[in-house]
Amino acid sequence: MSFNPDRAFYGSFSKLLLDGEWQTNANSVEATVEMSKGELNVMGDDWTRYKKGQKNGSGTFSGYKVTSKMIEQGFERFELIISLEDPEAYGHERVRLKNCMADSIQLANVTSGEIIEEETPFTFEGYELLDAVTAQ
Repeated sequence: MSFNPDRAFYGSFSKLLLDGEWQTNANSVEATVEMSKGELNVMGDDWTRYKKGQKNGSGTFSGYKVTSKMIEQGFERFELIISLEDPEAYGHERVRLKNCMADSIQLANVTSGEIIEEETPFTFEGYELLDAVTAQ
């Protein structure tokens, strides 16, 4: 099957939900999981081996400043659902990020003559793939 460019996801159709509330002002979200690995060097083997370790989830979301929600939220835990949608793609994908907590809270970011944006870096403790995309 050859690649159909219409099936590639276009980010404009995606959604970010914070504790179930659609963040209509959001314009960017990124989340990754990294796994630490312990190195194992054993006699008689010229390859370094690796043992799985702890996972670390982190990310950031940003958007246009329209409310004081994130200042009020403070460092209390929240849940994010990232919904990747595009009517031309093969379905949609939703990922739930569990036990999120802001790393920092932006209190002010003002430049005269510019629209104010807000960015929130965060960590999370677990994720769940709610809907997966499969080629049809």
